[in-house]
Amino acid sequence: MPLDALNDVSDDALLVMYGNGDAGAARELTKRLTPRILSWAYRLLGDRAEAEDVAQEAMLKLWKQAPDWRQGEAKVTTWLFQVVRNLATDRLRRRRGTPLDAIAEPVDDTPGAAERLQEADRAAALQRALNGLPDRQRQAVVLRHIEGLGNPEIAKIMEIGVEAVESLTSRGKRALKAVLIGRKDELGYEDEHG
Repeated sequence: MPLDALNDVSDDALLVMYGNGDAGAARELTKRLTPRILSWAYRLLGDRAEAEDVAQEAMLKLWKQAPDWRQGEAKVTTWLFQVVRNLATDRLRRRRGTPLDAIAEPVDDTPGAAERLQEADRAAALQRALNGLPDRQRQAVVLRHIEGLGNPEIAKIMEIGVEAVESLTSRGKRALKAVLIGRKDELGYEDEHG
């Protein structure tokens, strides 16, 4: 099948095709999913190298699952986000004994103008604030407000009820606001209300 023709094929169908030996389907699925799960892992872990390891491990688990994938039982993205969440949680548990100062800050190696520096400061401030949230609040906030997933899908990924997702995201947003509100001027956000 030509690669362009794979653009319209669902993730589930691509995984089944890969399970049946179609390498092009694997390339398309990797192109679609890797950036999303890498971003999710980074938001959970706050460390680019660890996030890359988790994303790679999650994709390997997906490839191993491919021959047995039963299309229609679960969405590939939901399954994959759950795998990433579990892998990241395991890493965070192992890391608990590490002092916060010993964990390297993510580095933005992109050279650029003042806007890029300000965006990097904002992203770092957001990541530090996210790192301060309890794990489940951070997971819910990132999935909802950064990954753009709906509450029902988040509930499946986190294996909790929709009401619990709503509570976690609400508490997480309030906590983030409390941490970041005092840094508005420093981060280049002007108060519109005087």
